[in-house]
Amino acid sequence: MSDAARDEGRTGDGTRAVRAGLPEPVKHEPTLPGPVFAAHFHLPGEATGPYLYGRDDNPTWTLLERAVTELEAPGREDVETLVFASGMAAISSVLFSQLRAGDAVVLPSDGYQALPLVGAQLEAYGIEVRTAPTGGDAQLELLDGARLLWIESPSNPGLDVCDIRRLAEAAHARGALVAVDNTLATPLGQRPLELGADFSVASGTKQLTGHGDVLLGYVTGRDAEAMAAVRRWRKIVGAISGPMEAWLAHRSIATLQLRVDRQNATALAVAKALRQRPEVSGLRYPGLPDDPAHRTASAQMRRFGCVVSFTLPTRARAERFLAALRLVEDATSFGGVRSTAERRRRWGGDAVSEGFIRMSVGAEDSEDLVADVLRALDESAD
Repeated sequence: MSDAARDEGRTGDGTRAVRAGLPEPVKHEPTLPGPVFAAHFHLPGEATGPYLYGRDDNPTWTLLERAVTELEAPGREDVETLVFASGMAAISSVLFSQLRAGDAVVLPSDGYQALPLVGAQLEAYGIEVRTAPTGGDAQLELLDGARLLWIESPSNPGLDVCDIRRLAEAAHARGALVAVDNTLATPLGQRPLELGADFSVASGTKQLTGHGDVLLGYVTGRDAEAMAAVRRWRKIVGAISGPMEAWLAHRSIATLQLRVDRQNATALAVAKALRQRPEVSGLRYPGLPDDPAHRTASAQMRRFGCVVSFTLPTRARAERFLAALRLVEDATSFGGVRSTAERRRRWGGDAVSEGFIRMSVGAEDSEDLVADVLRALDESAD
């Protein structure tokens, strides 16, 4: 069945998420087949067909990849998705498959904390790395002569937003490819390919799967030659998802719209409550009407995400606040059904203050979570 036919009648995000990637129904077979555990497949005669060896392809990946494609680019037949062992595996696959010695790449200076590690490795391979902040479309100034523009919008953990369409048009005019890290937004929050990007890349570990029990990444792309290079990179480095992880991810996508809408609504409620607290500074949530990124975010995002960031006056106050929370786990990562928060500076990789908090809002009742946050602020006061 073609992607267009498969998408027929699935105009709502919830309907699409529930049905995404399912095979044609077969009597007495499960709606979503279980994971296929196979290192090799029966292969007499010529080595042809879809499944040759477990590092190349797997039927469970195929269904998940189809599902993600339907979310990232509904109705498009010229788009494909490849799944990876983690978000960093997916990120690396694009950067290292598309760049060569002598190329230049533009990265965000305020992106995910592992990006500087990747940048250092790229430089070791003879690739020029240029960086600029996400906000204010600052990367525009560095595009001349670049081979690839890497966008992270909203940025992690600062939640700045850039105009993806504007940057993509400028990059393409200069002959550069464009990749967007869509982890914080999810495909229900924004669709980078529709905004002009060549690749949408994400860590499925986060809100896509949403339960804190799967490591996964994916790359969705619209250029067949570029995606062939990404596929070749996956084969070379073997950065593949296990079938169980792929199956769990596909199963979890069915509730994505339910989770995203609940978490987004509660994140906005938490942000509004924090805005009233005098000890809170630097509050960021793109869904707040007075957030610096709100206007740009509203033009390209359909949902604003589940992450809220803010700063408390000192490291000690932040640590007391985290210890006082009862419904929020002190843990890294984000996007899960159970709320988490952390003092982000403890990792040392982000340019944030000692009291900076990144909070990921879960699926708890909004009133309960807001009350817990406000109580913890009260109890953690000097």
